[in-house]
Amino acid sequence: MKILILCTGNSCRSQMAEGFLKSYNSQLEVYSAGTNPSHQVHPKAIQVMQEVNIDLSRNRPKSVVEFLDMEFDFVITVCSGANESCPVFTGKVRNRLHIGFEDPAEVVGSEAFILSEFRRIRDEINRDFTRFYITQIEQ
Repeated sequence: MKILILCTGNSCRSQMAEGFLKSYNSQLEVYSAGTNPSHQVHPKAIQVMQEVNIDLSRNRPKSVVEFLDMEFDFVITVCSGANESCPVFTGKVRNRLHIGFEDPAEVVGSEAFILSEFRRIRDEINRDFTRFYITQIEQ
């Protein structure tokens, strides 16, 4: 089972979703990418995932171009902001899904508030990808 998770920057949401899916089942081939990849995985994404024992510290944002010639069972977009353009994957794909989340990198406020939003969105990603895994993969 090969899964690609797409976002714009590949620095937060798609990285977290990749980490969760890999933690559910090490037999899955899970990748994440972005249409306009950031320079690094967001430090707060690394921090909040470490809190749930998932290490993203060695991950790097990748361009969707790296995956265009691959076939996937699922391509899942995770960006949902009104001003954000979700990428369209043109490779060979059996199933396309959208499971959208707010972008924690866009949150403004105190450090404590920003961190709480990263945690909230992390927990939403875990909830929704657990549901995806149970209904689409384990069946």
